[in-house]
Amino acid sequence: MINDFKMIAKTFFGLEKILADELLSLGAKKIEIGIRNVSFYGDLGFLYKSNLFLRSAIRILKPIKYLKINNQKDLYSYVYNFNWEDYISIENTFYIESVLNTEIFSNSLFVSQRVKDGIVDRFRKMFNKRPNIDKENPDIKINIHITKNNCTISLDSSGKPLNQRGYRLQTNIAPINEVLAAGLIMLSEWDCESDFLDPMCGSGTILIEAAMYATNYPVNIKREIFSFKNWKNYDSQMFEIIKKSVLKKVKTFNYNLIGYDKSPSAIKKCNQNIINSGFQSIINVCENNFFNTKKNNDNFSHLLFNPPYGERLPIDIKSFYKEIGDTLKSNYSNSNAWFITSNLESLKFVGLRPSRKIKLYNGKLESRLAKYEIYSGSKKIHKQRK
Repeated sequence: MINDFKMIAKTFFGLEKILADELLSLGAKKIEIGIRNVSFYGDLGFLYKSNLFLRSAIRILKPIKYLKINNQKDLYSYVYNFNWEDYISIENTFYIESVLNTEIFSNSLFVSQRVKDGIVDRFRKMFNKRPNIDKENPDIKINIHITKNNCTISLDSSGKPLNQRGYRLQTNIAPINEVLAAGLIMLSEWDCESDFLDPMCGSGTILIEAAMYATNYPVNIKREIFSFKNWKNYDSQMFEIIKKSVLKKVKTFNYNLIGYDKSPSAIKKCNQNIINSGFQSIINVCENNFFNTKKNNDNFSHLLFNPPYGERLPIDIKSFYKEIGDTLKSNYSNSNAWFITSNLESLKFVGLRPSRKIKLYNGKLESRLAKYEIYSGSKKIHKQRK
């Protein structure tokens, strides 16, 4: 406990509870749920483990300074007088990202610029040299968060967002974010004890995230670049030990992961991404129009998909979503079907009553994750199965 420090995991709106549950299962302490974030405590090894394993986190921040500011002069002065040399070397490159919820400043780029000025001026005074800025691949990434007059300065331990797992080299139009896909799987309460179908699988993101979830596979184990590797206190030996320990918890999956898409090019990209992920032995996809398919057994199935919303893929919303409902009702009995849509009117056309609707955001689009329980026989029998 003596070596524990506070961290903040960023996520999407609606996934905060999911992320908190993940952190609890990993062993985090003092977990507190915020809006689009969860704070927690752990040691340096836990920071490494969080970056490797958390499915629903976008990035992991380590706060290093809390300030009360009233104007830009305060901001510059506090930044200039902070001991940046404990965190940044002259040889390092760095970049600053600012998030504002305040009336003191209206421009996040201006805040980033003033923070940069304070850091650079301090180094010039102390060493007659300064570290350089790198917007694309900085060694050290700094996060500035200002709410009212409260400013938190944090080190971004992840660097590039944690959704960049490394397997998705091929994409289609409107691919779903990997973190959101993982969040949907956990929100859908899939117990990994049934077949899983994505009937509109696109480039395969939901299927690959489902495979990693079902096997307890650490989502970022193959990722080479984390910003914490450039920190002065980076412990490479500890990091390698933690990588080996999380891999020991990988388990087998004894059901089917299946994907359909009517586009041949989508299936081709999907297969390549599945190969990149290493899960080609448990994921099977094929070219198929969902509306022409049906279950080939009486076993319970779990469906999760991201259909077109009519935003970037033009469709007739009314007929398309009616056909989704008709296909589920006629051909997928004894199933739970979940899908996300930002076209809130579309749910009226499905022709089935959703048992749950969860508010989320897909990018900037307000969306709903809707659940449909497709019964085989009576509702009572179906509930006994669950």
